[in-house]
Formats: sequence, C-alpha cells, structure tokens
Amino acid sequence: MTFDSRLSTLLQGLCHVEGYNETEFIQAHNAQAITSVRMHPLKRPASYAGGSVVAEGSKIPWCGNGLYLPQRPLFTLDPAYHGGAYYVQEASSMFLEQVWNTAIIDTGSLRVLDLCAAPGGKSTHLATLLQGGSLLIANEVIRNRATILEENITRWGYTNNWVSCNSPRDFGKLEGYFDAIVIDAPCSGSGLFRKDEQAIAHWSESNVALCATRQKRIIADVWPALKENGILIYATCSYSMEEDEHILDWLAGEYSIQPISVPLQQKWGIVETLSPLKKMAGYRFFPGKVQGEGFFIAAVIKQERAGSINAGRHKTVHLPKIKEQAGHLLAGDNIHYIETVKDNYNAIAPAHEADWQLLQKSLYFRKVGLPIGSPAQKEWLPAHAAALSTELN
Repeated sequence: MTFDSRLSTLLQGLCHVEGYNETEFIQAHNAQAITSVRMHPLKRPASYAGGSVVAEGSKIPWCGNGLYLPQRPLFTLDPAYHGGAYYVQEASSMFLEQVWNTAIIDTGSLRVLDLCAAPGGKSTHLATLLQGGSLLIANEVIRNRATILEENITRWGYTNNWVSCNSPRDFGKLEGYFDAIVIDAPCSGSGLFRKDEQAIAHWSESNVALCATRQKRIIADVWPALKENGILIYATCSYSMEEDEHILDWLAGEYSIQPISVPLQQKWGIVETLSPLKKMAGYRFFPGKVQGEGFFIAAVIKQERAGSINAGRHKTVHLPKIKEQAGHLLAGDNIHYIETVKDNYNAIAPAHEADWQLLQKSLYFRKVGLPIGSPAQKEWLPAHAAALSTELN
C-alpha cells in the first residue's frame, strides 16, 4: 500500500502521538489485514448441520469470546453465520469489553444506548455483556444502515436489545435516562486503510475537520440523556488527533467529566495516550503493535447534574391471550406480550414494559424485544426472529 503525498499530513500528525513508529506503521499497512470473529456465548457452530467455517482460531486477549482466524473464509455460505453463532468483527474494536468491564457495574437494571450502532458489532457485543434485566437501545439514523443493524441484532437473538432509527437530538429529549452511552462516531476512516483501500481515496484533511465538527455535535445533542455519574464511551476508527484526543479536550472543556483509566497488559501492544490540554486518557491501536486495525477508544464519567424524565404511571399492555397462543415458542414464562403494530406481536421482559410505553412517544423503533409473529385462523405464524432467539423453546 502506498501512502501518497495527500496523506503526508496524517503521518506528520501521528509523529506527535505516543507509541507511533512510521516504519512499523507503513510495514503493517503493506501486510494483509487480519480476520477475526466474536463467538456467541450461547450458540455454538458445532450444533449446525455440516459444522462451520469457523473451526479453529487463536484467542484475542482482550475479548473473552474473540478469535483470530488463520484465513478469511466465505462467511455467507456458512449456516452458523446466518444462525448468529458468531459475528465477524475487527479485533481492535472488541477492546470495548475491557472498557465496559472497567467502567460499568451492571446491576441488571441499566439503560444503555449505542447511538451510532450500524452494522451492529458493538451492539451485539454489549448485548452479550449486559445482564438480562438491563436494556440496550441500538440506534442508527441512516435508514438503509438501520436495516442492516436490525438484521444483525435479530441474528444475535437477544430480547433485551431493541433497534431504533433516530437522530441524536431525539435522544437528548430523554433527560437523564441512560446509565451509559456508547458513541462509535462517524469518522474519516483512516484506521481502516488496510482493510479498505477506498478509505484512502475518500480521506482528506477537510473530511477530518468535517468529521470532528460532526462528532462534537453528536455528543452535544445526546449529552442531556446521560445520567449524572453515567458513562460515555467514545470511539473512532481514525488516527487523527482532531477526531480523538482533541475531542476529549473539547469534551472536558464543555462539560464536567472524569476520565476512566483501563488496565492494560504490555504484551497487548495497546498505547495509552493523554489528550494534550486536559490529560484525558484514551487508547490507541496501531497495526504492527496489535493484531488488529486502527482504532481509538476512551471512557469518561459525567460529573454534573442531569435532568430526569418522568415516566408516569402506565396501565399494562401485556396481552395474556397472546401468551396462550404463542407462549409455547419461548422457554421462559416471565415474559410479556405486546402488540407493536396491528396484528404483529413482540415478547419483552416485564421490566421493560414501562420503557416501551415511555420511549415509543419519542422514538421510532425498528425492533422492540423479540418479534414472535401473528395469529392466523387456526394457528400461530411465528416470526423468523423467534427461530434465532436465545430464548427459543
């Protein structure tokens, strides 16, 4: 891969970043990208007829279910892939697990937002990490990308993972509602140069500046929705400090926050950096130092008062008749059945019914709980999502 003169500014800027080595960096980008997957903790490829193309691999050290594969197979021909037995995900981004486990104490009643969620890697990862009583909203504002997100969330099969299609500003109206917000922000994409040569063609200094402005706007729009002492996790696949450390400096200048330090093992090759002005901790992934692509992630605690939204009192919308007709599809008994659109029904946790009644007033949902189908004249017509559910009977 050739780094032409257009990218000289990017490389010069990296000279100021701790841990950057230009020779090592360029050599790594001339090597082949590494293929990695994250295995589903409950679904196993061996249970699928004919096995799976994911037969062996080496462990990704910062992710309990992550595997490096020796080569890239044709995933779309693998029944286990379509059944949600694994998710094809870039290894560096799986460090979210270490950040989450350091920053979050899951009481089983968390409300979490993955704001820029498509195609679904971090959302499916978070769904695995959350306790069953917690709720995850996976959101994507671009509708065609929201369709891909919905497909991947459905394949992963967790009932407590809902899919919405809204702008960050829509969430800002839900003051103090979320315990944690993850923003994998739209960025200039330089961290993906090795995987996607089109990323080089689209890269420019002006695009970096445009993305940095957009990233600040996204954070500002959604910030009111984060509770006091809530956790914001911010990530990009960009090498540019303007989209990484400088965003942390801006965030610390605009709001009252405290950085979160994530323990590292030296052998992982991950570089901890500090933002130049406010000394906010962030974590950089350089190909050549890690077995993965370019990535940046940081977490902060919101240390200022937040508003609160009054959910009010709600009459249950649980439909016992639907439970009688469709309850046999699912293994659990402690499930509520609601009608989301006419003659289409979904299963949700009873603890999330109040969330549904509150959130549907402000948000547009693509998927709520688990779609289970609709009644016919003499039988129940199950939804495809029910077959992929972790709660399937």
